[in-house]
Amino acid sequence: MPRYSRTLIILHWAMALLILAAWLTSEGGRQVRLNPPMLHFSLGLSVLLLVVPRLIARWWGSKLRIEDPQGPWLNLAAKIGHAVLYLFMIGLPLTGWYAASRMGVSVSFFGLSLPALTAPVQGPAGPIAEIHQTGGTIVLFLAGLHSIIAFWHHFVLRDGTMQRMNPI
Repeated sequence: MPRYSRTLIILHWAMALLILAAWLTSEGGRQVRLNPPMLHFSLGLSVLLLVVPRLIARWWGSKLRIEDPQGPWLNLAAKIGHAVLYLFMIGLPLTGWYAASRMGVSVSFFGLSLPALTAPVQGPAGPIAEIHQTGGTIVLFLAGLHSIIAFWHHFVLRDGTMQRMNPI
């Protein structure tokens, strides 16, 4: 049975853990201004940093071309689902960085100070901050759905899809 490349397997599981850790270390609202969650910033930016090699690995052909036996509509749904997950892996760190900049909070990546993306404002950080906060919850639901579909492939279809991404 063909497996995904070792690079994609490592990136997949590293990013899954980073996304969960970023969500667990998140703060909301005024807490960010008073006590910036630096670990959350670093974890989120790590996701953004790892998206680049992951996309390169997929583009260079490390991605298996597996046709779902359920037909073309589910194949299309899988492609759309993966694209949406990639959009979140890029969009969430960027919107978080932008929102922190609007709040006047310095963003650092494991101690390395990063430039602000915009000027700070008084009052609420604005709709981008709300999008970031809501998006963080949505990405967890999407990741959960992704996991449920993987289990469906494993236990119902028995097509070996989960084994292809097994880190062991």
